[in-house]
Amino acid sequence: MKLIPLFKVHNMQEAIDFYTQILDFKQKYPEETADDPVVDLINEGAELQLTTHESETLYGSVINIPVTDIDERFQRYLDRGLDISGKANSPVHQGPIDQTWGAREFYVTDSSGNTLRFRQWITSE
Repeated sequence: MKLIPLFKVHNMQEAIDFYTQILDFKQKYPEETADDPVVDLINEGAELQLTTHESETLYGSVINIPVTDIDERFQRYLDRGLDISGKANSPVHQGPIDQTWGAREFYVTDSSGNTLRFRQWITSE
């Protein structure tokens, strides 16, 4: 079974730009535009859908994304323009941190309140 999250967004073009220009997603169907009510995105084995349906309700989905290159990935997103200033009081939005449950994580929240939790498990040596 494969789960594909559906993120509700306020502004489709802004969301497409954010996910494709900063976070490495690509449009699954290049013919989809910001005028469509749903746009499908892919990144390696991950898939998600953006939608403007019910655009005034139900914001704030969260998805966990396992990665193997957490520090390099965060720096790459910063280099592309990821703005972390709006979350100054959230250390996990400021960069990867080691969590007490054995994961190194950072979070990215888009302008519609959807959060991607990038996670790399810490291995014992």
